[in-house]
Amino acid sequence: MRGMSNNPHGPRRQRLLETMAPGALILPSAPVAVRNNDVEHEYRQNSDLFYVSGFDEPESLAVLRPGADAPYCLFVRPRDPAREVWDGQRAGVDGAKTDYGADQAFSYADLATELPKLLEDQPRVYYQLGVDAALDRCVLDAIAKVRNRAKFGVVWPTEIVEPGTLLHTERLVKDAHELDRMRHAISISTEAHVAAMAAAQPGRFEYEVEAVINGVFRRRGSERSAYGAIVGSGPNATVLHYRRNDRKMKDGELLLIDAGCEYGYYASDITRTFPVNGRFSEPQRRIYEVVLNAQLASIEATRPGKTLADVHDASVRVITEGLVKLGLIEGPVDRAIKENLYRPFYMHKTSHYIGMDVHDVGPYFEGKQPRPLSEGVVITIEPGIYIAEDAEVPEEFRGIGVRIEDDVLVTSDGHEVLSAEVPKSVADVERACAA
Repeated sequence: MRGMSNNPHGPRRQRLLETMAPGALILPSAPVAVRNNDVEHEYRQNSDLFYVSGFDEPESLAVLRPGADAPYCLFVRPRDPAREVWDGQRAGVDGAKTDYGADQAFSYADLATELPKLLEDQPRVYYQLGVDAALDRCVLDAIAKVRNRAKFGVVWPTEIVEPGTLLHTERLVKDAHELDRMRHAISISTEAHVAAMAAAQPGRFEYEVEAVINGVFRRRGSERSAYGAIVGSGPNATVLHYRRNDRKMKDGELLLIDAGCEYGYYASDITRTFPVNGRFSEPQRRIYEVVLNAQLASIEATRPGKTLADVHDASVRVITEGLVKLGLIEGPVDRAIKENLYRPFYMHKTSHYIGMDVHDVGPYFEGKQPRPLSEGVVITIEPGIYIAEDAEVPEEFRGIGVRIEDDVLVTSDGHEVLSAEVPKSVADVERACAA
């Protein structure tokens, strides 16, 4: 595992510069999104740009060039005292160098003039086309200007390469600094889920529980949620991405909460399902324990050399066995798996990468084969069973939705459940609800 650094961005840039083939890596900032009229959405920097720079202002762009006299260049907004009264202080061109380690820095307004100079004698450009049409034109125009100087012996870029081929494998394996941030985000989310279990009760609205969760996030210093929280009671728990969170909870129902905060640009992603009145009914408990056993089987399958397909298959087998035993689908189990008979009740995959993005980047395949897990990768493990109100099953099971999700680190010899402190067994969940 790579070591901790108080400022991890410099070492990350150095690793990239040492490993990337000759060329210029261009990483733009995230755009500012207008919410309505002259009100903007909360700004969050592009994860790739922040990963290499730590710079979180809009209208910025980084260029990395191995072997250049000034390998790291930042384009930023210039200082503007009149504008800073409204929006806060800017780093400016000088701050980009003194505070963020740039070898060169320019005003973003100078991009069209300065970018062609940076692309001279670069055989390729690592840049993601198709995201920002205006920036695409600027980059292509810069390449054209360099090409026009080829008759003077200047090398011009003849390839445009997806930058994720460089960055996203690097981001897949988390260093000690990243794991420290993720553990802190998970600690905050753990407190929020425990508080939600204690707060939920019949007659309250889903948004009241959501408010408890968000209150813990902000009180503990999280900048934002990692994604919109799912707080679904009763039949809403069977909707995978339910977001309205406005239903009054009823006695005898389950409440599914899928919520995680972000801390220092790193996400957490945790789901728990529990009874609104604090006690599982017998049908709820039977479904819950099938999902819990499936999750435990997938966690056990998580280790170096295994794949996300292996992790998913472990959950599929346990869930299928449980559905057959409960009489919700017909066996035998192997046939039910082969014919996907479990799919109406378990329709999604079990895992995804997590890191700076809640659905984090990184290759899932090597060629046509699933990529093996390796030490330092963090994944979610989140099996579920979702039985619609109109499902053709015994009435006692209709409208039950259960998902259990943890964040799991792949270690050198197995795994570590980073969110293990969130109550999960039937007894622990009921105890937390009664707190």
